[in-house]
Amino acid sequence: MDPCPFLRILVGNLSLKLPQPSFSSSSSSAAPSSSSSSSSSFSTTVHPSSSSFFCKVKLANLPPQHASLPLTSPPDRSPEPHPSSQPLAACFSLPKPLLEKLALQNPTLRIEVHRGRFGGACGLVGGSKLIGKVSVPLDLRRAEARAASVHSGWVDIGRKSGEKLYVSVRAEPDPRFVFEFEKEPECSPQVFQVQGSVKQPVFTCNFSFRNNVGDRSLRSRSSLSETSTSRSWIPSLVGSDKDSHAKERKGWSVTIHDLSGSPVAAASMVTPFVPSPGSDRVSRSNPGAWLILRPEHGTWRPWGRLEAWLEHGSSDMLSHRFELLPNTTTATTGTVANSSISIKNGGKFTIDLTNSVSPMSSPSSSMDLGGGSWSGSGSGSDFVGLGLWPNSVPGGFVMSSTMQGVNKASKPQVEVGVQHVTCTEDAAAFVALAAAIDLSMDACKLFSRKLRTELRQQSQECAI
Repeated sequence: MDPCPFLRILVGNLSLKLPQPSFSSSSSSAAPSSSSSSSSSFSTTVHPSSSSFFCKVKLANLPPQHASLPLTSPPDRSPEPHPSSQPLAACFSLPKPLLEKLALQNPTLRIEVHRGRFGGACGLVGGSKLIGKVSVPLDLRRAEARAASVHSGWVDIGRKSGEKLYVSVRAEPDPRFVFEFEKEPECSPQVFQVQGSVKQPVFTCNFSFRNNVGDRSLRSRSSLSETSTSRSWIPSLVGSDKDSHAKERKGWSVTIHDLSGSPVAAASMVTPFVPSPGSDRVSRSNPGAWLILRPEHGTWRPWGRLEAWLEHGSSDMLSHRFELLPNTTTATTGTVANSSISIKNGGKFTIDLTNSVSPMSSPSSSMDLGGGSWSGSGSGSDFVGLGLWPNSVPGGFVMSSTMQGVNKASKPQVEVGVQHVTCTEDAAAFVALAAAIDLSMDACKLFSRKLRTELRQQSQECAI
């Protein structure tokens, strides 16, 4: 089956130009200035992105996204903000049904410029004042086949005193494979590939319970013979079982098979989920962990490691951290996703290497990336990102997975960017990761509460 069409709207290279009096602490009244005013009316200093201005970017009914807004010199001294210092400010992903709906409404991207500061997770600090707005019409149909620049340049933000905003807006196709679990991962469901109203089975998801010392269940379901190299990863991440807590959730395993029955990926719980001393919760200092495995040369190769825990002081916010592990061709490792999701209401786990690492990103943006630069998603993007997908795979959207609240039937839906899928095992690895993320919702449930029947029965069998 073909991938599903998606379209991304990328907003970047933001910079604000204000009249000289606006920088002064003494509020002297400035005469109105037109866009053709001389440069002597403006500050020539380039101000850092930590300035006390930010913008709110809105598109239709999608959640708004926020970004800091640096101040810059007037246009005749600095024709445009230097791209290397301006990361993406916002990124909207539109599936085909929403794209078709918006195309009929003459969609407009709206950017509000505010004076004020954001304080990371605390949000707005000390209030804000709206100082202007910008509207950018979007011709979405033009970008369905190939990337297109919608706007790039200075625009008046709607005031007579001469404030201007530099903004680049780009639209580009971002096709994705979409997979959907038939039912909860612990019920060993089928996994369908979805395209519109058509669903086609592509994988089976086999949940089992194994002993932490040696992956017997995984080996029994696989024709692959584990070598000492692959087995060496398990003890190094599991630790000793002698001092395990009386209460623990351990040994859960999910094997993804293709339609021929061959194992193509697996998620194995390698560090038990146990309550921290004196509590009934899994803490950040002692998280549970999964190993995401892929078959390679007749054995299992560790591909990624997922950790999960409950945030301090909260019984509802579940945190994840996912990192890639080195393989035989590169020693590159690194955390590519950090996120917190409501256990009660559910949410979406996302790996997207185009979103800003700024804490002012939309709550739906779960990235916390290291340094580096992004060279685009194969379409020559104008914007600079803040991280490279290891192993020289292009950046951009990588994957997302939905999760329902802990007391709701969860049928994860997984989206994977086509540039990250070159074979069945690639897609299966993301499906296995999605299963591990969903099961972590139960694994991190307070130990004073009962697990779901399927998980509780497996635990009782293991205790015997």
